[in-house]
Amino acid sequence: MKPLRRDNIVDDYHGVKVADPYRWLEDAELPETMEWTEEQNRITFGYLETIPARDKIRERLKELWNYPKYSVPKKKGKFYFFSKNEGLQNQPVLYRKEGLYGVPSVVIDPNKLSEDGTVSLTVQSYNREGTLLAYGISKSGSDWQEIKIRDIEKGEDYPEVLKWSRYSGIAWKPDNSGFYYTKICVL
Repeated sequence: MKPLRRDNIVDDYHGVKVADPYRWLEDAELPETMEWTEEQNRITFGYLETIPARDKIRERLKELWNYPKYSVPKKKGKFYFFSKNEGLQNQPVLYRKEGLYGVPSVVIDPNKLSEDGTVSLTVQSYNREGTLLAYGISKSGSDWQEIKIRDIEKGEDYPEVLKWSRYSGIAWKPDNSGFYYTKICVL
């Protein structure tokens, strides 16, 4: 493995000097960062593949994780919303049912939003009647999320996509004319 590049970057936080020689690694698109990540993965997986009990451990973990998991339901209007993971799904599926004894229907299945199952629902906010959903999605574990609006009755998203949101909640206005969220300005 070749020596890792160290840049001479020092930040000053209220008179305290803090060195940050590896800041360049924060840029995942930089060819050097991609090369470093690939090498780290090669070394790591090369080692992990030599562990004799690896397959047994994997199978045992699958057994332990393979049971249905539910979120706490939320009531909006006459509807209850909840998430359920059948056991080994990458992401829980969001459901809605009318009343406590209604038949659940899928609102969003994030497992169908990408081939590898790495798109997840991050934040959900329903209007008062439970007919509109503002929700965030994150791709590949990113902190960044895109916020979309779904007409639950039609099962369709509005065309607008709100980008550059991070760690944001969503709160509907009382008249359902819009909602509040946090957007990060990217310079």
